[in-house]
Amino acid sequence: MPYALFCNDAQISKAYPDEADIWKLAQQSGLVVDVATDDERHGPRRVLDNDYEIKPCRAAQGEDPAMNKAEAERQSRMELELNS
Repeated sequence: MPYALFCNDAQISKAYPDEADIWKLAQQSGLVVDVATDDERHGPRRVLDNDYEIKPCRAAQGEDPAMNKAEAERQSRMELELNS
């Protein structure tokens, strides 16, 4: 089942093949924050910023989550090349 990023129950990203893809997108978008934990061995844990959630979703009609992932990876590589 694909996953997407939601804010206040509204889907705000395209559908991606798995939850890890959305975490990566959220991290790149600055929506992931580190929160201190009581357990010093594990250090801070990452959580989504206010009101953001990652949830399973249905892909929109004609949408291909694998293509969305490939497109995001291409765009990320282009941004890295431009910033080098």
